[in-house]
Parts: sequence; structure tokens; C-alpha cells
Amino acid sequence: TDTACMLRFTLLRILHAVPLLIAVILVIFLMQQMIPGDPVQAMVGDFPVPQAFRDAIELRYRLNDPLYVRIWSYFANLAQGDFGFSYHSQRPVLELILERAPRTILLASAGFAVAIPLGMVIGVLTGTTRRAGVDQAWTTTTLVLYAVPTFWLGQLMVLLFAVKLNWFPTQGMGPLLSQAKGLDWMLERLYYMALPVGAFAVHEAMRVARIMRASVIDTLGQGYVVTARAKGLRRNTIIWRHILRNSSLPLVTIAGYAFGAALGGAVLLETVFTWPGLGLLMIEAIRTSDNMTVMGVVIFSALAVIIMNFVVDVLYALIDPRIRHGR
Repeated sequence: TDTACMLRFTLLRILHAVPLLIAVILVIFLMQQMIPGDPVQAMVGDFPVPQAFRDAIELRYRLNDPLYVRIWSYFANLAQGDFGFSYHSQRPVLELILERAPRTILLASAGFAVAIPLGMVIGVLTGTTRRAGVDQAWTTTTLVLYAVPTFWLGQLMVLLFAVKLNWFPTQGMGPLLSQAKGLDWMLERLYYMALPVGAFAVHEAMRVARIMRASVIDTLGQGYVVTARAKGLRRNTIIWRHILRNSSLPLVTIAGYAFGAALGGAVLLETVFTWPGLGLLMIEAIRTSDNMTVMGVVIFSALAVIIMNFVVDVLYALIDPRIRHGR
């Protein structure tokens, strides 16, 4: 039955995802061991470290244990939801991640809420236009905007809309002292989100537009579209009922992967706008040689990508019966 096939497909995808996650964590852990840095010095800053204090910290956090013992200990702790301890912040890494993650999710969700509809509209218009000049102009524009680095676009938007025109704030996600509540609080946050969301959405919308255009052009050559035209259906009806619906499937994969990657923090974009999310947490941890926090954020990012890919696979199986039946 379809239910049994779907259940088997889901279990197989989980069995594939678990070894992949273990391999990713192992590679990240080994790479972290090769990164230069002194966790004890990172804990105390620029002050000298007495040998007795160093010995006590190394004993407390088992810094001198053999590599295989530390690997086993780290995996055992991860299984219990323990991502380690931030020597610099003196707080559990998971606590830092959970504090920053909602802000990154908010930025990514708002960006995709703008990018996906905008990219789909541009993709459909460029894919269905009969004017070569219009198609070429849109294609060139989307390619150029997609090639522009997000952090550079963000800096340009800050210079224009924040510094010169003074329409939006330059950084942060809210004023330092705010007593706004309810709707006013939401509007206040939207005011601060406008520039980072705009920079993020432009890049992702161009990605969606390029994929959508290629998919639309491919769909236009399908037999059912030719038949619909022969029946005399209106152009808008053909686009809405046939082209748009069947061309949107590739976006599930692209949007799922991109959203999973964005959940790990748009590092450079968050740095430009001083957005207090996972990306900025990563930069702060690198600057202070807080390797456990860096590793925790990277693992969280990898986990987000793997989970989103799993969700995309399941959605594809639900949409296309051939996939869940292994055809």
C-alpha cells in the first residue's frame, strides 16, 4: 500500500541521514582539534594563567585526555543534548545556540517569504515571454544580482538607505531601550529587519528565478501544455493550472537546501547588520578562539541542512508516487 511504501521510504531516509550526521560531526571534531588555540587562555582573556589554574581547568574539562576518549565523550554528550561548554562565555554552548537560533530563523523565514514569490514571478515572466529582448534583459539582471555577494549588497543598502537617506537603522534588531508592546513591537522589529531581509531576499529570489525559468521552459515543451494550447485555453489559465504547478517541484529541493543552510546563520550578512543570530555568534567565537562554540554552531548548521534535506525527500515522495515506490 501507499502508506507502507511511504513509511519504508521515510525509515530508509532516516537510516541514511544518521550515518551522514555522525560522519559530519566526526570530521568537524577532528578539524576542531587541529585549530590552533588555547581554551584556558580564551577563558581568562589576556591575563596570565597560573599553572595551578591551568591544571585544574584541564582536569575539569578533560582537555588532556587521549583523542579517542575525547571523541567518545563528545558523542556521548551530544546524545544527551550537550554541545559542550563555552570557555569564553562561561555558558553551555547549546544555551547560546538556542538563544541566537530564533533570531536567525526569523531573518531566514522573512527573507524566504519575500524571495520565493518574487523569484517565482520573475521566473515565470522570463520563461513565458515571447520577446527575446525582454527575456535577455531579465536573464542578465538576475544573473548579475545573483552573482553579487550578499554582504556587499548589504553594505550598499546600508550606505544608501541608512546612511544617505536615513530611512532605516544601520544595525541591530531593535533599539537598546524599547518599551514598545504588541503591534508596535512587531512594527519596530520590521523596521530593523527591512535591510537585512531585503539583502537576503534579493540573492535568494534570483536563485529561485533562475531555477524557475529553466523549469518553465522545460514544461512549455510538454505534451499537456501543447494540448492545452490546442484546446484554446487562455494563456493565463495555462500558466496557472499547468506551467506554474508543474514547474514548482524543483523549487522544493532548492528552497529546502537553501533554508537549511540559512538556519546555520548567514555569517557575513549578520556581521554587516550586527544581527544577533548564529552567524554573528560564530564570528564572535572565532575572534575569541572559543572553539567549542564554533563547533557547536557548525554542527547545528549541518544538522539543519540534513533535516531540511530529509523533509524535502519526504515531500517529494508525497508529491510523486514514483519516488516512494522506488521507480
